[in-house]
Amino acid sequence: MPLWQKRKIEMKAQQYREMSQDEIESKLEELKRHLFDLRSQAVTEKIENSRAIINVRREIARVKTILREKREKLIAENSEGAEKTP
Repeated sequence: MPLWQKRKIEMKAQQYREMSQDEIESKLEELKRHLFDLRSQAVTEKIENSRAIINVRREIARVKTILREKREKLIAENSEGAEKTP
């Protein structure tokens, strides 16, 4: 994969935090598809950058972590609102 495409896929955690939950979930699906494609290339020995699989796996982990953070924050906000309401 050319370097310019790699930069397109990898994002910083702060950029994900600024996205909506739906946008993050669609990005996660895109990354999973990309990982599948890379694994297919690895099996057929046509992969250019063997490190790409590791990088995409880390990116998926980063996205899942931020999704979990957003969900926990939403739960915490909902529980705080329920406690304040008599």
